[in-house]
Amino acid sequence: MDSATYYRIAALARNFSGRKITVLGDLMLDRYVKGTVRRISPEAPVPIVKVAEEFTVCGGAGNVAVNLAKLGAKTSIISVTGKDSAAKKLAHDLRTAGADISCLISTVEAATIEKTRVIAEHQQVVRFDRDPLKPLSPGLEKQALANLERQLNNGAEAVIFSDYGKGLLCPAVITKAIHLCRTRRVPVFVDPKVEHFRLYKGVSCITPNTMEAFGGMGLPQQDGTPEVETLGGKIISELRCRSLLITRGEHGMTLFTAPGARPRALHIPTKAREVFDVTGAGDTVISLFALAWAAGASPEDAAVTANFGAGVVVAKLGTASVSKEELLESMKSWIKTA
Repeated sequence: MDSATYYRIAALARNFSGRKITVLGDLMLDRYVKGTVRRISPEAPVPIVKVAEEFTVCGGAGNVAVNLAKLGAKTSIISVTGKDSAAKKLAHDLRTAGADISCLISTVEAATIEKTRVIAEHQQVVRFDRDPLKPLSPGLEKQALANLERQLNNGAEAVIFSDYGKGLLCPAVITKAIHLCRTRRVPVFVDPKVEHFRLYKGVSCITPNTMEAFGGMGLPQQDGTPEVETLGGKIISELRCRSLLITRGEHGMTLFTAPGARPRALHIPTKAREVFDVTGAGDTVISLFALAWAAGASPEDAAVTANFGAGVVVAKLGTASVSKEELLESMKSWIKTA
């Protein structure tokens, strides 16, 4: 990235504030138990973690909403939770972050999704998942879609689908939600689940990681750039999306755009200086890409912006977000040392 790109993106970042972005997807509470390991349990060959700290953060679609709110967007979230303490905690934290939670749906049909990670010496020891949500009832599907329509009528400038495969984004909701957005000419950005990959036809951008991209097309994963380029062309052609951003870990990202008959590929090297935890990096990528797009960025500048944001969050432990100030400082620092 050169200084001209930096100043262009910095100018765009001033337009982040007030952009109306709606997040539709699976909301979950991420719990963290941090401690130290000094010995192995006499009861079984497992480490004993002496707990030093416990905390919770918004996960899944909630992390997307928090990222957007921290960046200055006027963010609303549509999701389903149980009627329990985890749901109350999520509502409180989302409201505190600045997100609009008026479209959260609480139900007695299931409990709120929770993931508990035990961390010792900066390493994840074990994770416990509570995934109690089942397929949504027709009534809940109808309510979620009505909430989306309400946000579209209220001037949403972009909609992000945060698909963790936990029940909200079922085939019926995906198809109807895309139709609602398309009829109002509102761009749709998707962080996909493999089993729903081919349902996301005609969206503005889809942001799978390498595994999701190959898996979504029913192919074995390969990491080579030529293979990724071939795959990207197939995805653009089949899904007819305006752009495709494949996140590739230490290989950075590859952006595909379709200006004509043949998709164009742009390889963006990773900007992470240190990697402690990749949890939630995909949430930051789609948040920044969609927000930059809504603020007037080209797909190329939106991808560069998202890449720098991901570089910031992977240097943090746990589910994390990035502020506008952190983003611009990371970019400025990169220019100085490049």
